[in-house]
Amino acid sequence: MYAWLFRSLPGPLLVQILLALAILAGIVFLLMQFVFPWLSQYSPLNDSTLESMTAPAQGRAEGTPHE
Repeated sequence: MYAWLFRSLPGPLLVQILLALAILAGIVFLLMQFVFPWLSQYSPLNDSTLESMTAPAQGRAEGTPHE
């Protein structure tokens, strides 16, 4: 399949290589912009089991400098 795609590109070898790289870059761009963000909402890999640390530390008064 890849050989057929490469042979069907117009021009000499250097132009074919540049076109193949441009097509590959376009495919990667489309995947990163549209497919992967949509797919990430269905992935359990982004689920965190840690709680966020929004409360101030225990035993330290507000406004005191940190050491």
